[in-house]
Amino acid sequence: MTPDRFFSLMLALRTRPETTVAALAAEAGVSDRTVMRDLRWLQDAGFPVLVRRGRYGGVSMLPGGGLDTGRLTPPEREHLALTGLDGDQRRRLGVEQVSGRALRKVTGARPPDDLLPVGDLVVSDNRPWFGPEPEGVSPAALIGDLRRGVRLKIRYERSSEDARWRTVDPYGLLAKGGRWYLVADEEGRPRLFNLLKIARWEPLRTARRLRPGAGLAAVAGELTAGWESGGDLEVRLRIKEYQVERARRIFGSRLSIGGAQADGWREAVLRCRVLDEIRQVLAFVDTAEVTGPPEAVARMRELARMVFDHYA
Repeated sequence: MTPDRFFSLMLALRTRPETTVAALAAEAGVSDRTVMRDLRWLQDAGFPVLVRRGRYGGVSMLPGGGLDTGRLTPPEREHLALTGLDGDQRRRLGVEQVSGRALRKVTGARPPDDLLPVGDLVVSDNRPWFGPEPEGVSPAALIGDLRRGVRLKIRYERSSEDARWRTVDPYGLLAKGGRWYLVADEEGRPRLFNLLKIARWEPLRTARRLRPGAGLAAVAGELTAGWESGGDLEVRLRIKEYQVERARRIFGSRLSIGGAQADGWREAVLRCRVLDEIRQVLAFVDTAEVTGPPEAVARMRELARMVFDHYA
């Protein structure tokens, strides 16, 4: 739900004893289904919104469930749209104080006396396990130039051989897996740039040139879905039964596990983007075995020989 739609719904429910889903949808310029989803969001957030279906149904706000919108400043209204970020990510973005004030005002609605507040029962932590404090470009430093809607020239150091300046058209920032990424088009193609690898950047005087109909959420979703698909190369494995859960934690959705075998092994398939990603299998030593295709088996032999030679 966008901040504007949130406030329009709250105002409508506060100022009218009762209204309908169709009336709210017409006023907000969205579909009935979207309004129903927004109303469920308000109910889950603790607002006493009553939705009655049927011929004599309607939508109303029970007493005591209002929100004093006059107490919110424009920056606070804007930061209500920052969903899914934990406190550490908001701090990195430089909006911790403003977001905190807005959220404290929004949560003025209280649940019934016999229910605990949802906010007291759920905590989010988006940091990776054992992950150090992120370095590189701070999202708070970059956000100012992103809000100006201009093209950026970034010095991206993916590797020592590939460090060069790139001109990009930014959509915005993505926080995922404990890291921050710049989502941008480079030469008309969507890309994710890890902020850890952006050494410098310069804002240009020209406005960003985004592809028609493309938005931050859609582009970021498309790019991350491509990552999580694992790739087109299918590597066949055998894994010891007691190592299956560990393998699932390491490889995630890239790993497909088959049925149990009588000898205590499990067949599996690991999807890779490039052949060298099978290096991760070395962590299992003799409890995992690459069985195909032939080029994957040959590469594992080379890697094992390199490890042996290193420690010989």
